[in-house]
Amino acid sequence: MEERTYTVEKWIKELPRSRVVYPQNKRDRLMYWCFRAYTPFHKPVRATSLALGLLKHEGRQDFLLGTLDPKHSMRDFVAFLVEHGFGNHFIAWREENELVSLRKAVGFKYQYHVRIFTDGEVRCHYEYTPECHPILHIREIGVEDRTEEFKTLIQDWIV
Repeated sequence: MEERTYTVEKWIKELPRSRVVYPQNKRDRLMYWCFRAYTPFHKPVRATSLALGLLKHEGRQDFLLGTLDPKHSMRDFVAFLVEHGFGNHFIAWREENELVSLRKAVGFKYQYHVRIFTDGEVRCHYEYTPECHPILHIREIGVEDRTEEFKTLIQDWIV
């Protein structure tokens, strides 16, 4: 099988951003607005924290789903996920050779998260949103394998 490598193209940068549902209770609304205020500072804070060794993140996440089927284009696959409610999740960790990170929020508290890599590999999991539970999220507490749910959604896109 021929190995394909994808590059970051302009269309990836133009993907719609992921959004969580606006919360109903006061605690969650406070978290929502705090996170909105923090968001513009996320990339430099993340980079600095990693450089100083305050946070560590290496390699790729668990829960390998498979590899994009060669009969499909990366752009079509991402468009399919966007049509099903996924959006660009730039707040997430940047993993080795990651092309795009997409999430689909489930209310305010949880999200489905898909990462697609330059070699066509696709990984996925279910977790707390960083907006609702930033500490649990960053420590990867409560991350669940939802491979079967993802397989039901994407069916013949992955081999």
